[in-house]
Amino acid sequence: MQKHSQAAYKAEELFAPPEVKIERGAKGAIRLRSPQPLKPYARCVGEYLVHWAKATPERSFLLERGNDGAWQGVTYSQALDRVQRIAARLLTANLSAERPIAILSENSVEHGLLALAAMHVGIPVVPISPAYALMSQDFGKLKIIFELVRPGLVFVSDAARYAPALAAIAGLHDAQIVVASRSPAREQAIAFAELTKQPGNDAVASAFAAVGPDTIAKILFTSGSTDVPKGVINTQRMMCSNQQAMAQVWPFLRETPPVIVDWLPWNHTFGGNHNFNIVLHHGGTLYIDAGRPMPGLFDHSIANLRDIAPTIYFNVPRGYDMLIAAMRSDKQLRENFFSRLQMIFYAAAALPQNLWESLEALAGETLGHKVPMVSSWGLTETAPAVTNCHFQAERSGVIGIPLPGCELKLLPNGDKMEARVRGPNVTPGYWKRQDLTEKSFDEEGYYLTGDAMRFVDAAHPERGLLFDGRVVEDFKLSSGTWVDVGGLRTRAVAALAPVAQDLVVTGHDRDEIGFLIFPNAAACRQLAKDLPADAPIEKLLAHGAVRQHVARALATLKREGRGSSTYAARALLLTEPPSIDAGEITDKGNINQRAALSRRAQWVETLHRSPADASVIEPAAGDR
Repeated sequence: MQKHSQAAYKAEELFAPPEVKIERGAKGAIRLRSPQPLKPYARCVGEYLVHWAKATPERSFLLERGNDGAWQGVTYSQALDRVQRIAARLLTANLSAERPIAILSENSVEHGLLALAAMHVGIPVVPISPAYALMSQDFGKLKIIFELVRPGLVFVSDAARYAPALAAIAGLHDAQIVVASRSPAREQAIAFAELTKQPGNDAVASAFAAVGPDTIAKILFTSGSTDVPKGVINTQRMMCSNQQAMAQVWPFLRETPPVIVDWLPWNHTFGGNHNFNIVLHHGGTLYIDAGRPMPGLFDHSIANLRDIAPTIYFNVPRGYDMLIAAMRSDKQLRENFFSRLQMIFYAAAALPQNLWESLEALAGETLGHKVPMVSSWGLTETAPAVTNCHFQAERSGVIGIPLPGCELKLLPNGDKMEARVRGPNVTPGYWKRQDLTEKSFDEEGYYLTGDAMRFVDAAHPERGLLFDGRVVEDFKLSSGTWVDVGGLRTRAVAALAPVAQDLVVTGHDRDEIGFLIFPNAAACRQLAKDLPADAPIEKLLAHGAVRQHVARALATLKREGRGSSTYAARALLLTEPPSIDAGEITDKGNINQRAALSRRAQWVETLHRSPADASVIEPAAGDR
């Protein structure tokens, strides 16, 4: 465990002053932008690596646990050398935008080096969600992706684990298979070490010089509101302009190179663009966390955070929920985690207020002061940040104001304000899907996000925006009253904690709202203490203590609500977890409302049946 003396970091010392310019137009349109102009940015992310390899050659860049449990990896000078070596080999492999590199791997040093090498010489990389290859039953999404990109090289972290997936897509490509160094050998595949044998050469230097801002760097796949993956083109301009914008509002990064312990997957824009590139841009160190916010796997994260003290910590709400529980009973973890922490960052979903308050309390107990907590908003299509909370908000859920260079347009859509965005960080479109591209931009070139926003305080726009859910998720009750699905879901998960891991809001064109709850089985077992540890999930969820907890939470939401659109009149605990194949859940663990409602239509009917089914839970009568 590292020893550090933590200063009392204040938001006004870390961040640029929050400023926003507003223009009001026809039909209720509101345009927001930063008065701070976007400064010149790098030609490509490879320039970051070249700079730090010269400026801080011996500083650790990427590290992971070795077989012996010790941290191992590469310094900046070692990373540049290996990137140039790998790039030399890639240039001989007939690779291009039409034959990119597909990556089937969790985060690893070799994964990072291969991606950087490809982008160094203008070859796009396609990091694919491991879940599509390891958790899927039919490999349907994986097949769609391979049919679309037709890669010329495929990197797999473990030939044995990925063998069924590779067999499923064998007829969809003619790519060279490369396996990670730790992986067992595979017939007709080469080991990753083979890529590093040839030193960098003039061809690499020429290819690097030819990479420009509009060169395709990545194709990131997202399912969006359907179960069909879409390939989002990410250019060098998108990533570099976004990093420059964030650097301007987070100037503290210039003073303290970031040290992060991070699990967020690189096939997703949060981990792969936002976090990875922050470290690379500022010459920091990234400790690759093999854990995930899931029972059992999160133990790896806890061990890493006992060992390494981050300067910034990034996570999703579910990760913070599990971290808070661990820190309450682990003084060593708590003290090391906060010892040099400058900022806590959450994204991907709203942080329930109870978790916000718990983090404040733990920081106060450990340090005697709070640690700034901030968030942001963006999409895979914006590489990723559009807004940034570079100030200390008074409450959870504030996503900040537009970054330099980003223009946000809010348009009335029903009773919400739909967000559209324009700027150098916005994608030029979807890979080989001109039809989707044309539908995704308005007549002024703004990308149609489908998200809604509202001001924290319309009289003081510098206090930031609140995410107001998805325009397409909201629905009306039979009374004609709109239901704010995103806001209600956030409040409900907090009220139902720790029983609800997530939930789906139902009630479209019905008289009342319902919840389909994906339970946290471990938390439910803590409530049902008289059941054996191996009791089946059906018996666990039928236990009186679990059902009473849900009933009381429903009663609290009803008591605090302001009408039928602000609480659920009934709930159902689901025995089956969300399905990756059906698009019900993302890599970050977020629920796709639309996909879940479609797949679980029979449970929606059961939930709203009259008279109520015996499995349905209603608000506790005594609390009504």
